[in-house]
Amino acid sequence: MLTMSSARRLLVVEPCEDCHELLPGLRTLGWAVDSCSLATVVDRACDVGLFRLQPAHLERPEAVKDMISRSGTEWIAVLTPDVLKLRNVGDFVCEWFFDFHTLPFDVSRVQVTLGRAFGMARLRGRVVTHADRRVDELLGESTSMRNMRKILGKFAPTQSPILIRGESGTGKELVARTLHRQSLRSTMPFVAINCGAIPENLIQSELFGHEKGAFTGAHQRKIGRIEAAHGGTLFLDEIGDLPLELQANLLRFLQEKHIERVGGSQPIPVDVRVLAATHVDLEAAIVSGRFREDLYYRLNVLQVITDPLRERHGDLAMLANHFANYYSLETGRRPRTFSNDALIAMVNHAWPGNVRELANRVRRGLVLAEGRQIEAHDLGLESRPAFAGTMGTLEEYKDRAERQALSEVLDRHGDNLSLAAKVLGVSRPTFYRLLHKHHIR
Repeated sequence: MLTMSSARRLLVVEPCEDCHELLPGLRTLGWAVDSCSLATVVDRACDVGLFRLQPAHLERPEAVKDMISRSGTEWIAVLTPDVLKLRNVGDFVCEWFFDFHTLPFDVSRVQVTLGRAFGMARLRGRVVTHADRRVDELLGESTSMRNMRKILGKFAPTQSPILIRGESGTGKELVARTLHRQSLRSTMPFVAINCGAIPENLIQSELFGHEKGAFTGAHQRKIGRIEAAHGGTLFLDEIGDLPLELQANLLRFLQEKHIERVGGSQPIPVDVRVLAATHVDLEAAIVSGRFREDLYYRLNVLQVITDPLRERHGDLAMLANHFANYYSLETGRRPRTFSNDALIAMVNHAWPGNVRELANRVRRGLVLAEGRQIEAHDLGLESRPAFAGTMGTLEEYKDRAERQALSEVLDRHGDNLSLAAKVLGVSRPTFYRLLHKHHIR
C-alpha cells in the first residue's frame, strides 16, 4: 500500500468539521489528502490514515479492525472528549492505532504525529510484503537459503528420488512441497505420510492400502498413500523411523514400480516421484542394522540439506516478523514489532527446535504481549548479558563480539549491506572482510 512517490497520501475516514478545517494546511505541507466514509474505504490507498472514532465503532469494532489490518499502514484516532471517557476506548486505541488526538486539534502536534506515523509506516512496509507471501514459501535471504533455492530449481524438474536431511523444525516438508510445486507433476497430487507417526501395525495398510476382508475390521477396500499419489509426488517424512519389514516392501516398490494391496494378489502399477526426509543419521542406522543400505542408495540419488536456524545468519528477524504478521490474523490482534531486548534474546537463543520453535514462540508472544511491542519474556526467553559463561582470551571475546554484532546487524539490515556497515561504523570492504572471517554469508 505504500509507494515511493514524493506526495505523502493521507486518508481521512469519517471526517468531521474540525478535520475538514485541518486539511488545507496539510495540503500546503505536501500531503495528498482524500476522505471517505468507513463504508467506502475498501481499495482506498494511503500512507497514513486519520479516523474519527465514534461510539458506534466501539460497539461493533470489526469493520475498523478490518480497515486497519487491510491497509498495512499506521492510523491516528480522532476523539471527542465524550468518546475519550467511554469504557474500553483506551484499550482499543492502544491496540489498533499509532496515536490519537482529541478535538479541537492542536495543529502543530498533528503535523508532528503525521510525520512520525508516515516514517513508521514506511518501516513497516517491508514487513507487510513478507506477510503477503505464501504460507508454504521458503523464506529467507541468508546465503544458505539462496543457495538452497538454486539447488531446488535444478532438482525440481528431474524425476530422481531426493533425500532431504536436517534437524527437526528446519522445514523439510516445505522443501518437499517446493520441489513438487516447481516440478512437472505440480498439477498432480502431493501426498505426505509421516512414517514415525503411524502405529507399526497400521503403516503397511496406510502405505499400500488393503482389500475388503484383508483383516478384522477391513470392511471395504482402502486406497493406500502410494496409490493415491499416482502421477504426482509421494513424500515420506521421517523415513528413518520406518520398520525394517516395511523398508523391504518400499524397496520392492521403488524397484518394480508397482504395489500390491494388503490381502490382494494383483500388481498395481504406480507412477510417483519419491521424496524422503529424515533427521536421523542414516549412515549410523545402517551400521547398527536399523536401516537397509540398499534402500538408502535408492532414496539418496539427490540430496538436500536444510540448515538449522542458528546458521541462517540474517533470517531470524525477518522470519519473526513474518510469523508476527501471519499469526496476528489468528489472534485478532494487530501485528506487533519486537523490542530490542526481544531481538537480543532471540539472537542469543540456540533455537534447538529451529523455525518451528520460532513460530511457536512468536505465536505465544502475540497472545501475551501487553504493550505495542513483543518483549523477551513474552517469547519465553531470558534477557541476559551477551557473553555470560566461562572466561576466555581477549581474542576470543573480540571474535565473539564481532560475530554477534554481525549477526544482529544482518538480522535488522540484511537487505542493505551498505547500511549494515554504516551502523557498525566500518567501511563496506571491512564489513565484507569480517563476514568472510566469520564464515557468514
